Amino acid sequence: MPQLPAPDYPAEVRARLDADAKEIVARYPDSRSALLPLLHLVQAEEGYVSRTGMRFCAETLGLTTAEVTAVATFYTMYRRKPSGDYQVGVCTNTLCAVMGGDAIFDELKQHLGVGNNETTPDGKVTLEHIECNAACDFAPVVMVNWEFFDNQTPETAKRLVDDLRAGRPVTPTRGAPLCTYKETARILAGFPDERPGAVEATGGAGPASLVGLRLAKGEAAPGARVVHPRGEAPQDDPAPGSGHLSSHDAPQPTSASDPQHPSGPVTEEGE
Repeated sequence: MPQLPAPDYPAEVRARLDADAKEIVARYPDSRSALLPLLHLVQAEEGYVSRTGMRFCAETLGLTTAEVTAVATFYTMYRRKPSGDYQVGVCTNTLCAVMGGDAIFDELKQHLGVGNNETTPDGKVTLEHIECNAACDFAPVVMVNWEFFDNQTPETAKRLVDDLRAGRPVTPTRGAPLCTYKETARILAGFPDERPGAVEATGGAGPASLVGLRLAKGEAAPGARVVHPRGEAPQDDPAPGSGHLSSHDAPQPTSASDPQHPSGPVTEEGE
């Protein structure tokens, strides 16, 4: 049977979203360019992009619901069903997988009692496997609401989700402090993050990711090895101040969710 038209938001919610949407649309010379942030806006309201949210976006931008649905179903950052306060994504792309990402994902499924894209009964955690996060030098990587938790193991990952479910403070390895999925969606819609210290918090790529930049700046000695075989000493001296050029050359600290292994990735350009 054909679906009935999606219901509208309650009047007070609609008025608030209309005001936010007007601010978003004003940023673009072509109103339909505002569709992506508008989808984040409605996701911030309900925790996922509902039929009501897609109707709102369509009416706001003068699009058909089919056009909005085509975009909302294309991008994986838009949820299509209710999800948890914390989106826990385990990278299972090639490098993270061989470094332990597959094992982390399998153990988390058993530990949480959920499958891929499923949410724990308490509504706290939604688990999914995700593609490359461009953080290969910190593999295996887990992300919570798109914040990095680097150099994870099955044990640290299980401790992380337990802390999230228990409401204990959890600090990403780098980047902004953690917030809920709805709060993250509103930030992605383009509204300022007003939490104290959130904007100032930062993080950067690891030394292995920055070798090319160092070479381009003439900061690395010619012929310096980027990675040496496991268990063997480097054959060439690395560039001064560069330290270990790969997290796979030597043990690296895990995320702050493991109190015995405090975090410590580099910030700006590997310094």
